[in-house]
Amino acid sequence: MNNNWTIKVFFLTFFLALFFSIITNFLGNLNNIILFLCIIIIVFTGIIFDIIGVSVLSCNKKVLHSKASQKMKGAKIAIKLANNGSTVSSICNDVVGDVCGIISGSLIAILLMNLFKGNDLTIINVVITCILSAITVGGKAIGKTIAVKNADNIIYDVAIILSIFSK
Repeated sequence: MNNNWTIKVFFLTFFLALFFSIITNFLGNLNNIILFLCIIIIVFTGIIFDIIGVSVLSCNKKVLHSKASQKMKGAKIAIKLANNGSTVSSICNDVVGDVCGIISGSLIAILLMNLFKGNDLTIINVVITCILSAITVGGKAIGKTIAVKNADNIIYDVAIILSIFSK
């Protein structure tokens, strides 16, 4: 990995974290149920991007080239993803996945402060935080197994979604 990529990923992570930190402060003022739903969405976003990051490194390029030769929609994008696997994986796993983990941790702290204002319920706070961590890590572990077994289909499905946004 060259220094240019390292600098880019540094700034990408910085600005994503800045953006999500601002959003986190905004979300902290929301209803606790909406805040909880946001936490769940962010956790599952991290898991989904982790699956994509592992899939792009595990996919079989021959399968994707076969789809491209059949002129299947999104196949060329799938090949581009696979050819840039380490970069795509780094963005999905390290940037998006890690930022989602940090943001969900911040949001759970805000939610717990909202729920237990002024009460010393440290054990409950710790247990809830541990549950969120276990869901995140367990979800990513299950996701990795799914990603390796279904890598070609996952990358192709991602490419189809991306093709909607490309020219």
